[in-house]
Amino acid sequence: MPKSDALVILLVTAVTVAEDLATAVVVGVLVSAVVYAWNAASRIQIVARQSESEDGALVYEIAGPLFFGSATSFVERFHPENDPDVVILDFMDSRVVDHSALQAIEDVAAKYQEAGKRLRLRHLTQDCHRLLTNAGQLMIDMDDDPDYRVAVDYDVNVGQMGSGH
Repeated sequence: MPKSDALVILLVTAVTVAEDLATAVVVGVLVSAVVYAWNAASRIQIVARQSESEDGALVYEIAGPLFFGSATSFVERFHPENDPDVVILDFMDSRVVDHSALQAIEDVAAKYQEAGKRLRLRHLTQDCHRLLTNAGQLMIDMDDDPDYRVAVDYDVNVGQMGSGH
C-alpha cells in the first residue's frame, strides 16, 4: 500500500473519531487531491536530444501532464544560456492541462527571447495555439498535432470552452 494511502486512511479514521464522518470524508478527499497533484507534478519529464531535421537545434521532449502543479518546475528546468541558438520544445508525449501550463510556456518563451535564442513549439493543440498570446508565433504546425481542450473558462450554461479572455 502506498504511504500516501495509509496516511489518508489514518487521517480519515482520526477525524471520524474526533469529529464526524462527513468532516472526515471532506478531509480525506482534500488530502487525496493534494497527494494526486503532487504525484502528477513529479511525473513531468524533459529529455534533451539533438534535432535530426534542423542542424544545430536542441529538442526538448516533454512527457507527462503540464498543469498548475508542474508549471513551476517546468519553467525552472530551462537555462537558455546553456542552449544553442535554436531550441524546440516537443509536447508530443505531454498534455497542456490548464491556464497555468500556458503561462509556464509563455514564461519559458520569454526566457529564450531575452537570451536572444530562437524557441519553437511543436505538437501543441489548436486550442493551445489560440490561447498562447505571446508564444503563439513560435508554433510549428504539424499534421500530427494532438487534439484536446485546455481547461480555461468553461461556460456551464453553454457547455463550451471559452476563449480564455
